[in-house]
Amino acid sequence: MNTLRNSVRLVGHLGMAPDVKSFDSNKKLARLSLATNESYKNDKGEKVTETQWHNLILWGAQAKLAEDLLKKGDEIAIEGKLANRNYTDKDGIKHYGCEIVVNEFLKLSSKG
Repeated sequence: MNTLRNSVRLVGHLGMAPDVKSFDSNKKLARLSLATNESYKNDKGEKVTETQWHNLILWGAQAKLAEDLLKKGDEIAIEGKLANRNYTDKDGIKHYGCEIVVNEFLKLSSKG
């Protein structure tokens, strides 16, 4: 039951190819953006689709797999956890962000 405390599962399309960085220890970090769509009918009966964008972080073997297998437009399923971070820029302004640290992903389809 502990795995339910901070768990995220999403299915969507990639908005970019993986942005991969390698570190001295041969560890890799991949950043991706994932779009999920939700459709509903508004008051006029018209279909409306809203897109939400999610920032994904993958480490190690998952980052390497993403680098080798994924490209913009691919549909994937992910499982991970939310991670909040903040930093202060050079002008002293504090910025906040929320990312999903991916534990596993599954490529569902390729675009085109």
